[in-house]
Amino acid sequence: MPSLHVAIIGAGIIGLSTAFELLSRGCEVTVIDPDPGQGASRAAAGMLAPAAETTWGQGILHELLGASNQRYPQFVERIEQATGLRPDYLRNATLVVASEPADRDALHELVQLQTNLGFSAEVLLPSAARRLEPALASNIAGAVRCAGDHQIDPRSVVRILAGHLDAHLDAHLVREPAVELLQRAGATRAVRTGSGRIIEADQVVLAAGLGTVAGAPRLPLRPVYGDIFRLQGPSGPPLLQHTVRGIVHRDPVYLVPRADGSLVLGASSREDGNEAVNIGQMHRLLDNARRLVPGIVDCSLNEVIARARPGTPDDRPLVGRLDDGLVLSTGYSRHGVLLTPFGSALAADLVQGLPPNAEHARAVDPARFTDPARFTDPRRAGGHAAPTRMEMHR
Repeated sequence: MPSLHVAIIGAGIIGLSTAFELLSRGCEVTVIDPDPGQGASRAAAGMLAPAAETTWGQGILHELLGASNQRYPQFVERIEQATGLRPDYLRNATLVVASEPADRDALHELVQLQTNLGFSAEVLLPSAARRLEPALASNIAGAVRCAGDHQIDPRSVVRILAGHLDAHLDAHLVREPAVELLQRAGATRAVRTGSGRIIEADQVVLAAGLGTVAGAPRLPLRPVYGDIFRLQGPSGPPLLQHTVRGIVHRDPVYLVPRADGSLVLGASSREDGNEAVNIGQMHRLLDNARRLVPGIVDCSLNEVIARARPGTPDDRPLVGRLDDGLVLSTGYSRHGVLLTPFGSALAADLVQGLPPNAEHARAVDPARFTDPARFTDPRRAGGHAAPTRMEMHR
């Protein structure tokens, strides 16, 4: 019996991980992307932080983040077993640090929610936090340790999985833009690339982030830009052992230490349509990080980058079947790396016609924006943005 051939549009961490999942299930895959891994995945810090990311009013998204985080150790092991290469995955816990008493109060308000959701969140005195991380400023107001929050370098995942595609007999990586979806008998059955090449497929997965393809639906997505620094720590022992997420005058900031002694600094979120790095955001990030970890002034600059993430009105991704030949997997916003094991497995289940977890699939079904009355989340703790209608243009 011939294997199922799946064309995947988009070679970010979601598209490549979906390809990896399908290859492991015996499918043949073709991934189409002119610049694999150069979109949002290139900038992502890779925090696997369902506890530290907890905010009010997200409903079932909390459950999805926690479930995907639990899959990460096995996800990393599977990649290593298949490729002989291990992604840069560190189980180093997260410290959420408050700069001043008002920030501490905001932080402590979330602890009850975090623990009620089953996440590990231990309140620390400033002295205890500094014992764990001596580089923290002497005047921090408080901290919370999230033991179950870890991190991964998305660039390492993309690099390994792209190489796996190039080496796999049943996989192809087509470095061209996908410009059109082609239908036959009402179902998507092929993709036209920028050179005019037509790639036939039994199933197509649209995982192109904010990329547009003729014949695809108009999706309720918006670009949410983030500015990211990559710093090289000073010589000697690493500046930080934990991932440090901070609240400074109610502004978020994070510092993610890598195994090579470098640090990722970020947390800006803007919707100004500017694809370039924003100088004001750069200044604020550096100043806020310095308030929490004064030693960053001794770091050197490796890179500054800005990328857009595909955001949805309710911050949940769009994963579901759109026609008999087309599966959608996009809209992961800032949770794309954390939700990768969940999203790739769900998309693969949909491609193969396997029954997914019904509640989880319902939570991310794109149809919630065409008929929102059927998709009310009774566990949502707060209000949500007005739904945006998704229209089909074929």
